Parts: sequence; C-alpha cells; structure tokens
Amino acid sequence: MCGVAVKVENDEIVSIKGDEQDPFSRGHICPKALALKDLYEDPERLRKPMEKRNGEWHELEWDEALDKVAARIKSLQDEHGNDAMAVYLGNPNVHNTGSMLLNGGLLRALNTRNKFSATSVDQLPHHIVSWKLFGHQLRIPVPDIDRCDHFLIFGANPLASNGSIMSVADVRGRLKRVKARGKVVVVDPRRTPTAELADEHHFVRPGTDVLILLAMLNYLFASDRADAGQCAAHLDAAPASLRAYFAEYSPERVADYTGMSADTIKQLVDDFCAASNPVLYGRMGVSVQEFGTLCQYLIMLFNILTGSLDREGGLMFTTPAANILPKTGRGHMGRYHSRVRGLPEFGGELPVAALAEEILTPGDGQIRGLLLQAGNPVLSTPNGEQLDVAFASLDLLVSMDFYINESSRHADFILPPVSPLEREHYDVIFNLLAVRNNARYAPALFPPGEDARHDWQISLGLRDRLQPPRNLKERLTRAIEKRLGPTGMLAILLRQGPYGVGWKPFGGVTLSRLKRTPHGIDLGPLQAQLPAALFHSDRKIHLSADFFLDDLRRVNEAFFRDRQAADYVLIGRRDVRSNNSWLHNSQRLVKGKNRCTVLVHPDDAAQLGIEEMSLLKVSSRVGSVTLPAVISDEIMPGVVSIPHGWGHHGIGTQWKRAEAHAGVSVNDLTDETYLDVLSGNAALNGVPVQLEAVAG
Repeated sequence: MCGVAVKVENDEIVSIKGDEQDPFSRGHICPKALALKDLYEDPERLRKPMEKRNGEWHELEWDEALDKVAARIKSLQDEHGNDAMAVYLGNPNVHNTGSMLLNGGLLRALNTRNKFSATSVDQLPHHIVSWKLFGHQLRIPVPDIDRCDHFLIFGANPLASNGSIMSVADVRGRLKRVKARGKVVVVDPRRTPTAELADEHHFVRPGTDVLILLAMLNYLFASDRADAGQCAAHLDAAPASLRAYFAEYSPERVADYTGMSADTIKQLVDDFCAASNPVLYGRMGVSVQEFGTLCQYLIMLFNILTGSLDREGGLMFTTPAANILPKTGRGHMGRYHSRVRGLPEFGGELPVAALAEEILTPGDGQIRGLLLQAGNPVLSTPNGEQLDVAFASLDLLVSMDFYINESSRHADFILPPVSPLEREHYDVIFNLLAVRNNARYAPALFPPGEDARHDWQISLGLRDRLQPPRNLKERLTRAIEKRLGPTGMLAILLRQGPYGVGWKPFGGVTLSRLKRTPHGIDLGPLQAQLPAALFHSDRKIHLSADFFLDDLRRVNEAFFRDRQAADYVLIGRRDVRSNNSWLHNSQRLVKGKNRCTVLVHPDDAAQLGIEEMSLLKVSSRVGSVTLPAVISDEIMPGVVSIPHGWGHHGIGTQWKRAEAHAGVSVNDLTDETYLDVLSGNAALNGVPVQLEAVAG
C-alpha cells in the first residue's frame, strides 16, 4: 500500500525509496519494500518450469510443463475423484493483482472441495463476523486512525505488521498523532514496539482476552452506558436484549484468570466511554487463539454498543475505487465438512489445520494430490512436521512458486511465476481495508523474461487444459479474458466503481487517469455508510447472538470448571523485516542479529537456570525445538514467544541465504488439534509448552 520510488539506470536498480509525493504513504517505506531488488535479482529464483525425475530437477519448456501437470491432475482425479486433488493458496496471492482477478477459473476447473488457504491461520474470524453481521465476508470495517482520539488495541503490533486488516502507512506517525489528540492503550502478553509507543500497556494471559472483553461488556451494561447511537436504527435487535448474556462475567470474577485487575478492566471502559472518538481494534493475537471468533465478535459488539461503528474516528467502512464486493461471494458456512474431523468449510475453504490428516488418513476422499500456489505451509501452519511427512506421501504435488522451499521441495513440478517488479500492481484487497480511501496503479517496472509467465497466465494455461472450452461462447469469453488480463479487468472495475466515469464523467478514477498519476490519487477520509454498506436484504446489522454467544458454554468449561492451567504457554512474534518465510532469502532482511529466539521472562529464566542466549528446549504435544533464549521483562511470566516463518533446514531446499539463517519453525510446536472450534481457525497463541535448559 505504500508508494515506492525505484531509480533505475541501464536496467539496474540503483535505489528504492518511499515516494514522498504519494498522498497515502507520504514517503513512508518499510524494509520489505527494499527487498524487491533482492527478489528480482536473486540468482536462486527459478525462471523455468522444473520437473523432478528420480530425485533430480530438470528444466522444462512451458507448454510441455503445463501439458504434463494437467495430464497428471486429470489422471489422478479420474482414478480417485475430484476431491483427491487439493489446493492451498498462500498469503502472497492477495498481494498479486493477477491472482486476485484471474485465479477463479483454475479453481473451478479443479472442482474440488478440498481447498485450503492461509486465511484459516489468520483472519478467518474477521470474515465470519462480517458475514454474519454485515452480510459479506469482505465487508470488514477498519479503525479511522486519522481521526480517533482513543485507540484501544488488543493483540496487535501494527508497528511490525504495518496494520493488518487495517491498511495503513507510517503507522508510527499516525499513532503519535492519536496520542497528541488523546490516548493509545495496548492489551498484550508482550510489551511490543507498539506497546512501548503507547500511553498504556496492560499484560494479559494468552487466551483470556475473551474474559476481559466479556467483562468490559458486563461493566458497560452495569453502568448503563450501552448506547449504539446512530447505529441503533440499523440493528435487527435491541441492544438491551444482549444484556443477560454478560451478566455473570463481572470484572471481579474474571480478574484472577486474566492477570488484569477488576479496576483496570473497568478503567478500560471508563476511558473509552469518556473519549470523543474512541475505537477498539483486535488482530492476530486475538484471532488465532482458542476463542478467536468470539473475541472478534465481542470487539465488534463493543464498538457497536458504544456508538463507535460507522462514526468519524471509530470503526468505519471503506469506499474502494475498484470495488469487488458485489462481484465476489458474500460467504457461506458448513455446506460441507472435512472428511476426518468434520470441520466446517467457510466460503468454500476448509480449515488448513485439517490438511495433513486429510492426506494421511486412508479411505474414500483421501487427498492424494496438491496444488500449492504461493505458499509454504510446512512453515506456516500447525504441526509442520506432520504436514512435511504428509507432503512426502502425496502421489502428486505441484507448486507455483519461484523458490524451492520447505514445502515445494516435495514437488513433482514447480511452475515459477515472474517476480513482483515484472508485473503490474494495484491493491485490490488492501484498498478494501485502507484507513483512507485512495487509488494507485503501478505498471511493471521490468518486462518479464523472454519465456516467463505471470501467475494468472499459469493458472489460465492449466484451466484450459483441465477444462477445455465446450463451445464458441466459452472460446470467445476466454479469448477476451486473456486479452484483457488483470489490467483490462481492473480498468472495468474502476470505471464501474464509486468514483468511476458513471459517477463523475469528467473527473472519475479510471485506469488511464491512474497511469497519468503515478503517485496515486487521494479519495478522502472514510465516510459514514450505514445502511448502504450492508449486504443483508433487510439492510440491518444482524447481531447473530445465538451463533456467537452459544460459544459461552465453551468459555465456561475452559475457565470455570477446574481445567488445569499450563505452567508455560507459547505466543508468536512479528518483526517488521520478516513477512512470513517468503522474503528470508533477502540478505538485507535477514542480516544482523539472530531474530529467531525465544523470549523468556527473568523470573522464569532464573527458575530454569538459564542466562542470556542459553539454549532452551521448548516442547509441546506435537514436537520440540531448541533455540537461544532472550531474557526480558517485555514478556509476561509463564509466557514464551517465538517468531514464525523460520526453520529453513529441510533437505533439498535451494535458498542459501535462508538456510544460512535457518532458525526453527514455531509451527513444529503448534498443534493441529488446538482450534477455535467456532470457526476451525488454528489456535497458534496460548499453546501449552514445557521448557528445559540445554547444557552447552
């Protein structure tokens, strides 16, 4: 989402800087943008299709590669059924304009129920809440950070993530301006860089955020301050009808479980309600835990019941120039379930925590083949060692990736797309989540190699081989689709969008105008949009209390019925230089001190008898890792923190810089059976672990 200024001389990148004329990012740039040069120039990046024969890699020409892959997929599905072939879509797909606009044809051609993605180790709870309340899984409101005067943050570290379900540039500067207007408060088991910047930081025991949020709603009702304000007219039920759900969760009752005093919980509510433009925001720390979906619902409910939804400075809906919402699926859930554990699909995807067992468990419907598209799930999903074993057992694995990484090393075929600087870019998804409406288009900086393929060209090439056009109409439609490509489709979306020529015939946002305005166009602050923003036919916000608050039974069982608390629990950690695993082959991002360490509180270190950088063995139900300990009071006692995305030591990988900074994979500890039951989302935070000092 940041404007990036790249200086090129004689086809060589001389410098990469933030674009100071960009109205959204205003010169801000993060380290990941600097790595674009490394990705483009990396000699280890694959540029030709590869086939593995007898354990050795061999280059193929594109037509031969696509023919072979399609034939293998057809043969597998003919013999074992369509669901024997699965798909996993990784995080980089949403950063790719072509993938976002043109990948659907391949998924339809595969016609499998076994679709998985990084969504279910990340933001799935947000989608379910938005689907239930607002009628569309992508209708996610975001904090109006530029106008709020009280920003209460649960389980998020935007200084490292640059937002996340809140597209925002220069978040440090923006948070400082919030502080000047009022206050920033962070609730987190770790004193993160964002917490360091904040006016207040409160520790919370991992996994107990749900109790604090329930107590905040209890106190809100008890103090007679539940007032939906301008939202009240758009609710399908009276706010008072919810009061009884929270009656038993007083701040005094939950305090001992959470590590936060009753007075502090009450003060969170008092300060929030006293502010003019407050907003409550929760992200990964609350999403990927045992009650992630319920937490996100309670966060949304608190914003609604304090009148902070759809209000300046509160939680607001965006107005993207290329609006894909009317053209995408609104969402559905439970139309089918995973074969082994019966986990529900959402939006046509199954929880990725079920992927390994669906491969390893024999029987009808067993997954025997997999298409990996821009993903490395061995490092990014629960119980990575089990998934590594599962991948090795597949009859067919095809990877669309330009590295041989911990997952693609098991592939039979690798189909490498172009690098980011060789393709056009428009943020189709992240403008849906931007804290200020804006639009920016960047053409490809360099032409693709002589025989290179874009992701969307690979997808359509496979689609046409798997499902040839059946008639003249389909042939014409596909010919037009290929001729348009993502740029042509984007042009149509912009012209039909809320700022397009239909609305402003003499000043609308068109692709031609964006090409003439390389720094981007500012489209103004977020605007109140209710009820027009809603997708339910009655134009109401559906509070859906039965669906979400039925999960309170599970809360009561977890906390109030003698469940033994673990001595130590594990949480993740984000670093601004690490975007999962796929940028770890960039020297400028991995250089410096080792960042794959385990954070331990001084009291725990003393009890374990370890010193700074001593080796510590961390074990869970599924496995163990050994890594250096960093001793710091920035982490709560009884909690340890390990970053994810590391663990580059698989036999057969081919990215030397990543391997030289291998680290360990935290997902060798996370447990595929430890889930947010309401959604099937992986619970990566709050995992029970044991610690053991390692001699030497």
